[in-house]
Amino acid sequence: MKKIEAIIKPHKFEEVQEALREAGLQGMTVTEVKGFGRQRGHTEIYRGSEYTVDFVPKTKIEILASDEQVATVVKVISDAARTGKVGDGKIFIYNITDVVRIRTSERGQDAL
Repeated sequence: MKKIEAIIKPHKFEEVQEALREAGLQGMTVTEVKGFGRQRGHTEIYRGSEYTVDFVPKTKIEILASDEQVATVVKVISDAARTGKVGDGKIFIYNITDVVRIRTSERGQDAL
């Protein structure tokens, strides 16, 4: 099992969500986050004053998937979230040793 964590631009979330749904994905956790990578934030002008915004709004999607699903999920997210511009985001893939469904105590793949 793997945990797939994608950090994407917020305006691309609906497109990514729909693409994942069409690919048969059953669940995800979504969080609004802030951060920066190579773009190092940006400057804005507000009421005539220029200021630097160090942290850019992003959307974090967390998905647990079987090893067989990982390549598909990563491709779907990459294709749907890509704009071709700096700040499109990143996808992280982690190994998961076990999962427990609280309601039924199912473990492993059965808990997904």
